[in-house]
Amino acid sequence: MNKYKKLIANTFIFGIGTFSSKLLVFLLMPLYTRLLTTAEYGVIDIIVGTAQLLFPVVGLSIGEGVMRFGIDKQTNKKQVFTTGISTVGVGFLVFLCFIPIFLSNTFIKDYTALVYLYVLMACVNNVCMNFIRSQGRVKLYAFTGFLASLLVVVYNVIALVILDLGIIGFVMSTILSDLCCIVFLVITAKLYRFFSLSSLNKAITKQMIKYSVPMITNSLFWWITNVSDRYFVIYFLGEAVNGLYAVAYKIPTIINVIVLIFTQAWNISAFTEYDDEKAVSFFSTVFKTYRAVIFIAGAFIIALIKPLTAILVSADFFGSWKYVPLLVLSVVFSCFVTFLGSIYMANKKNTMSMITTLIGAVSNIVMNFLLIPKYGANGAAFATAMSYLIVFIIRAIDTRRFMKINYSMGNLLANMVLICAQAYLSITDIPNMWVYQTLFVVLIISVNFKLAMSFIQKLLSKYKK
Repeated sequence: MNKYKKLIANTFIFGIGTFSSKLLVFLLMPLYTRLLTTAEYGVIDIIVGTAQLLFPVVGLSIGEGVMRFGIDKQTNKKQVFTTGISTVGVGFLVFLCFIPIFLSNTFIKDYTALVYLYVLMACVNNVCMNFIRSQGRVKLYAFTGFLASLLVVVYNVIALVILDLGIIGFVMSTILSDLCCIVFLVITAKLYRFFSLSSLNKAITKQMIKYSVPMITNSLFWWITNVSDRYFVIYFLGEAVNGLYAVAYKIPTIINVIVLIFTQAWNISAFTEYDDEKAVSFFSTVFKTYRAVIFIAGAFIIALIKPLTAILVSADFFGSWKYVPLLVLSVVFSCFVTFLGSIYMANKKNTMSMITTLIGAVSNIVMNFLLIPKYGANGAAFATAMSYLIVFIIRAIDTRRFMKINYSMGNLLANMVLICAQAYLSITDIPNMWVYQTLFVVLIISVNFKLAMSFIQKLLSKYKK
């Protein structure tokens, strides 16, 4: 199959599963904000954020290795899957030794068991999902993603509405969803056929861990960039403000849904097409189209932020809208960072990926200390956006060692200037804002229209051939 057609086909399949699943979870926002207080939502954000911090450490980010090595035709699939599950098992046994530390932590001591269950189920589910994706079973992967979100919705309704379990019910919904998906994949994909301790191969295990370990620190630094600002917000501004900030973070995830759909398909194409002689042209074309979609989506979300917030959250959370514009910028820049990360992964060169992320994490912490006391939660949002921008610039320069992508710098800079100006204007909330926001949306669409049409024409010509 033509590489463009394959990318589009996989994106479409992942899109059906991912968009529908994320839509289900997104529609739960009104339920969350009506049944939970801003302080409770802030506590949930800390619990989930802590679990997400621990998830790559406990599992050694082995899911990434399962995906990368599982896609190689020459590797033994049983060895790859067994290594993945065994690594998670050993990591969790070590993790159990740290229970006393969690019990002494003021923020999460009452929810230690939840954190442990959350991490275990997330690690195992991640290995299973990455393995079936590496085998090209994209339809099953997409359906399982949809099933996971559907189960979260059902369990949340039961836990929050019927049983009134609050924070515990919210977190247990995700844990039970992951558990059900693991059982579903073991049965439908017959994953039990790929697990055998006797098949463990020292060489493969060493290669997979060597590939995955840099991803641990990479994930930790991403956590610092993405989640640590919540701790700073709580420290400087309190749990209630963090609740608003956490809700504000949910709205830009509309863009993340688009990126997640694309990335799931793109990683398969990036790994398989990287050694092709026309890889530079392929990567450049895809990046420019990807960039156009991201900027346009970001412009629309900023323009519609107030009505979106009014629809999705209760009156108590409406004030969260003022944090969204800068958080949209952070998500936009993070999308570009993610794309360039695929180049490191395709090369199996994750060390520089880790270093660039470390630079972003340190930048974020320093800016959080400086900006939050003076500018409040928007200081945290700005710090996150600038951290991602710094990482993108460094990666754009460094990855030229492997692949010289054509970024069309004039178009890229024009988009950045426009969306930054739009975000700043939105925060000022001047009269007749809708007029200015409409103008920015039109300008950003205009800047990207020619590029988008060029890709569509190229794609259509490929189909005709």
